[in-house]
Amino acid sequence: MYKIIFIALFLFIAGNTTVFAQTETEAVLVAKDTLKSNNIDPLTPAKAAFYSAILPGLGQAYNKKYWKIPLVYGAIGTSLYFYIDNNKKYHQYRDAYKRRLEGYTDDNYTYLDNTRLIAGQKFYQRNRDLSALVTLAFYALNIIDANVDAALLQFNVDENLSVRPIIYPNDVTFKTNVGLTLNYNF
Repeated sequence: MYKIIFIALFLFIAGNTTVFAQTETEAVLVAKDTLKSNNIDPLTPAKAAFYSAILPGLGQAYNKKYWKIPLVYGAIGTSLYFYIDNNKKYHQYRDAYKRRLEGYTDDNYTYLDNTRLIAGQKFYQRNRDLSALVTLAFYALNIIDANVDAALLQFNVDENLSVRPIIYPNDVTFKTNVGLTLNYNF
């Protein structure tokens, strides 16, 4: 019985004492900016896309990715070359077929009959149209690349945000283990 009274008295006294070891201070929270610089222009991706739309490769130069400019011109130039070449051959076959229908003989295509001339027209017309689509696709890809690249330049990509493979030995069997760690430091 004395134990219960003693414990109750101890808890009553301990619960009513004031603790002077802690003082209240106003904590000011400061958010740390994780971006690379404080001078970020939100219109940078739109500018890069606009520049690439005006002149292919100009958006890549705006993003300072100069190594991509030869790739842009190589892709667009190659598909444009095939468009021009297929268009020229299509017109040659078409003109030869029209001349044959008018009664003239063409020295270049005398070895081909009318069905071969029509088949050649269809072949080069299909390839010309496909080359035009590929040219437009590379042009659009140039614009999209400049836009995405400019948007990604604004993000912080450092060693604290990485996925790294690790090769380590097993403690028991000493065989090599392969693992993947995802570290997030803040």
